[in-house]
Amino acid sequence: MNFSKGSENISNRNLLIVEDDAPFRERLAKAMRGRGFEVDTADSVQSGIEMIMKTNPGFAVFDLRLKDGSGLDLVACIQEHVEGARVIILTGYGNIATAVAAVKAGAVDYLAKPIDADQVEAALLVKGDRLPPPPKNPMSADRVRWEHIQRVYEQCNRNVSETARRLNMHRRTLQRILAKRAPREVNL
Repeated sequence: MNFSKGSENISNRNLLIVEDDAPFRERLAKAMRGRGFEVDTADSVQSGIEMIMKTNPGFAVFDLRLKDGSGLDLVACIQEHVEGARVIILTGYGNIATAVAAVKAGAVDYLAKPIDADQVEAALLVKGDRLPPPPKNPMSADRVRWEHIQRVYEQCNRNVSETARRLNMHRRTLQRILAKRAPREVNL
């Protein structure tokens, strides 16, 4: 079932999440199911295209950088095959150029990671061209910093020296940060 953008009666609650970070993808999927969405997931551009054709989702959340391409390719695909689908792009590498490209491709919003399910839901369900309201419980700067360090650490295959070099940080400082627990405040 299709719907138009900004519709008051959104009946297609199918949500497709395409994210190559498996733990994040599964946490977000679980949280969005708890908010009344019927959720399907994929981990690549190719599997995302297959899911778009199979499920015709009314909503989608795509990671910008996937192992086999860009989430922007998925935006173009869903806009071509599902009239009125509301798409948001998530990225850990936010910059103005990619935000503009995402919106031009048809995404309704562009959100930088880390992000919680409340922010995703607000961005997906906002009416018309308005911006979603600010999060009720935004992450602290300490939490954002910790999440960024963890992401780079994982991307460097948990190599402390390489992570420290890429973050322009002393190795021992990074080791101390990695030994600590995450700041508590995630609401996924």
